[in-house]
Amino acid sequence: MTTVPGSSLLAPPLFNRLARRIVIEHRTTLSEAEAIMSDALAFLAACARNSGTPLSPSPRVDLGWHTFLLHTQDYEQFCDRLAGRFLHHVPTDDQHDNAHDGLDRTVRAIQDAGFTVEPSLWASASAQCTGCHGGCHDDPPPDKIA
Repeated sequence: MTTVPGSSLLAPPLFNRLARRIVIEHRTTLSEAEAIMSDALAFLAACARNSGTPLSPSPRVDLGWHTFLLHTQDYEQFCDRLAGRFLHHVPTDDQHDNAHDGLDRTVRAIQDAGFTVEPSLWASASAQCTGCHGGCHDDPPPDKIA
C-alpha cells in the first residue's frame, strides 16, 4: 500500500506557515516542525475516518494540532473538506486506556488511512486529551452524522 505524508492535505503556503509557527513557539528545527505538522494532519485524517475507537495524539503531535486550531478559519475549512464536520479537541485529565496501546492504535489508524508517520514523534506517552473517539472526542462517529 502506498502512503503519503499528512502534509499532502494542505496547500504548501499554509503548511509552511503552520510549521514556521511551531519553530517560533516551540523552538524546534524546521524539519522537526514539518514532521510534527505532517503527523498532526495525518492524525486528523485518521480522526475523520474513525468510527468510535479512541485515538490520541502524542504530546509532540498534539503541538501541531494546537497550532492548527489557532488558525480557526483555515482549520474549520480543513475539517469541513476532510471530515464534513468540525473535529473538536477536548482535553481531559483521565486516560481511557493504556497510553502505549492508545498510541499504537492511533499509529495503526493513521497508516490504515494511507498516511506515513514519523516514529520518533510517537515514542512518548499520549497527550492529556482523549483526542478522538468518533471524529474527535465529542463528535458523533462518521456513520452517525445526519
